[in-house]
Amino acid sequence: MTTDQRTATPEPLAHPADPAPAVPLAVRTEGLTKQFRSGQVAVDRIDLAVPRGSVYGFIGPNGSGKTTTIRMLLGLVRPTSGRAWLLGHPMPQAAGPVLPRVGVLVEGPAFQPYLSGAANLARLDACDATADPRTARLRSGEALERVGLGAAAGKPYRQYSLGMKQRLGLAAALLRPRELLVLDEPTNGLDPQGTREVRHLVRQLADGGTTVLVSSHLLTEIEQVCSHIGIMGQGRLLLQGDRQVLTRRGAARVSVTTSAEHVGTAAQVLAGLGLAEVRVDGVLLDALLGAVEPQRVAAALVGAGIDLVGLEVRRPSLEQLFVTLTGEGFDVAR
Repeated sequence: MTTDQRTATPEPLAHPADPAPAVPLAVRTEGLTKQFRSGQVAVDRIDLAVPRGSVYGFIGPNGSGKTTTIRMLLGLVRPTSGRAWLLGHPMPQAAGPVLPRVGVLVEGPAFQPYLSGAANLARLDACDATADPRTARLRSGEALERVGLGAAAGKPYRQYSLGMKQRLGLAAALLRPRELLVLDEPTNGLDPQGTREVRHLVRQLADGGTTVLVSSHLLTEIEQVCSHIGIMGQGRLLLQGDRQVLTRRGAARVSVTTSAEHVGTAAQVLAGLGLAEVRVDGVLLDALLGAVEPQRVAAALVGAGIDLVGLEVRRPSLEQLFVTLTGEGFDVAR
């Protein structure tokens, strides 16, 4: 890259100097960093890679840098260093043509308190120069129905509960079909039913081809909906990738249930296969699986004439994976 390309002057939408990633990415960053005037480094040289069509769970404790990262991606905060791309185009240089293709809910919605939900959406829609004014009412109505606010469309925003306000923010993000949806703590303030509805909506959007970046500190929500994860801790991106692949990389354990007379022999078989930390509790045996395939364990036990009543493989959860990486814990439920 030339010296001129590193200046603050706007870059063209095409960026031929940057090699295309092997997998099409909706969000990409290189060394993205934000240091405040106080000296605090909120985001420390992160390299995000959000595949197109994925539901990417951006997780970490409150204060780990998630929201600051999202604000830099959207051009709301200028990074100290590093670069970011949305939908293949550099940000914030390409904000004009790119942001209409992105739906956003960041740090809670802000609306006019004395206007109704429908009127607030109409004002937002009118600000979008790319939207067809002839179908504005239809878009607003569909968005409100989609988030369960159809019956409250005429109610003043100041009378909305926290959960209703959050739903209206989601409706604003869904006024137009979006290629990318960025949701920062989208279930904040929602009851269990509302949380389930948001999960269902996210899955629907992803099935329709929309890429969804979901920031949250609630691991139970991420585990149920996301195909990919990125784990933040103290401003750093500690791990990212396919959720199932990452959890399979952890230290899986196998539990075997047998009859009382076969417990000793079963323990010997497990140890003979190379399984570590073999523990016995009554008729239940537990061991670290390591690189041994579960079907090999089952075959060895049956081949030794052992009564195999049950066999279960336990993979580490996202919470366990995070604790392993950082030694910290954070909210896993409401």
